[in-house]
Amino acid sequence: MQLIRENENNASYRTIAEKYKISGGFTVYSLSLINFEGKIFGQYLTDDSILRDLLSKQITHLNIDIRNADRESTEITSKIFVLILSLCKKLTELNFCDLFFERKHWNHFTRLTATSFMSSTLTKLKINLEIFPDCLFLLNGDFECLTTLIVHVQLIFFPMQHIDNTKKLPKLKVLSFISHQYTDQHVTQIFPFIRRMINLEELKLYLLIEVYDLNYIDGIQLYNELLCHMNKLNKFTFNIQTFVWRCNTNINLSSNEDIQRSFIGKEIYPQINSYINIKSRFQSKCHIYSLPYQFEYLFEINNSFPGDMFHTVRYLEVIDILPFEHKFFQIISHDIPFIEILRIRNYQPQKDKQNASTELITFPHLKYLNLKLAHTDYAEQFLLKKVTYLPHLFNLNINYESLIMITNNFTIDKTYFNFSRVKDFYLDESFSLEKCHQYFSML
Repeated sequence: MQLIRENENNASYRTIAEKYKISGGFTVYSLSLINFEGKIFGQYLTDDSILRDLLSKQITHLNIDIRNADRESTEITSKIFVLILSLCKKLTELNFCDLFFERKHWNHFTRLTATSFMSSTLTKLKINLEIFPDCLFLLNGDFECLTTLIVHVQLIFFPMQHIDNTKKLPKLKVLSFISHQYTDQHVTQIFPFIRRMINLEELKLYLLIEVYDLNYIDGIQLYNELLCHMNKLNKFTFNIQTFVWRCNTNINLSSNEDIQRSFIGKEIYPQINSYINIKSRFQSKCHIYSLPYQFEYLFEINNSFPGDMFHTVRYLEVIDILPFEHKFFQIISHDIPFIEILRIRNYQPQKDKQNASTELITFPHLKYLNLKLAHTDYAEQFLLKKVTYLPHLFNLNINYESLIMITNNFTIDKTYFNFSRVKDFYLDESFSLEKCHQYFSML
């Protein structure tokens, strides 16, 4: 595979282009174009004869990464996507702006026409989409050979314009559908969308669902609404959370035992686990997931989390109205050992700090820590080396007040903290640059 990582002066690409020209052309089937600016990359696709020749005549596997893609206009990136489809005559696999899980670009396509999406060769597509209608719009295009779709959708809501969600998609064999925002459109949009894939063999599903005065999603509903319509399905991997709003408090909700029994007797279900967190008389949540866990993301877990092996998880978010104690983070560090991004949402102070002084926790891979919506106790929990060791913490998002408190207004020795490798620093208000440089020398 040829990898081209673009830098500020385009040196990497020019080197490859010169070699290609001097040699009279060389054979390349797989190409990764990484860290390009959107406008510059678009110009290459339209004006550069060497790149166009390579893409149109040779490339079968293509990975695209656009630098600061989230700041680019969706018009630019959608134009690039369409250009690639029209230019690459032999392309079979395309990863468009989803090479790195920690940075997402949400493509938006509904301003284009469905005829813009055409490929007679593409068999596998991996892409992030801003809204669910983009997904419908994309698959209403003409992809003659598409069998595998890996899609991450940011927002799911009912389409404002009419987009067909009924046409069968018999050629799709593998679907990975991930969305991290809560939606109530699972019955009206998501399940009908998946049922269109009548020959689906593998399904990977990550959903956060909210319902009003209804029961949790369980194995029976999943089977009746979805799985029984796909006779060729032989692998089902899932992570589903149901948040229930109870306006009518007389509604009976399933127990965790009920949830687990609902998966018994159907061969399609793998080993599963579940737990229920009752927040109040009016709010409760049920989390069901297949084992072994196979997603990079795990959002909104709480103190009810039973623990297990989650070795694939890189991005974790924890949230609760009850405090997270030191023991909870010990479980996390053991059961989810490869976390790179951690976001804590909890305003409740810790009650048991005694154990924190004797039992050190280590997160060896954690790069980004977000404490913006967390009590000061969690700043102490994670930033004091004697409590938690973070050898690779590069990015920190924290309230200025918390920083002042744990450093005693920047008077405690900086070596006591996990600050030595922090390169990016986000505060909620203005701060003394001089004082911060004393603590964050890499800024």
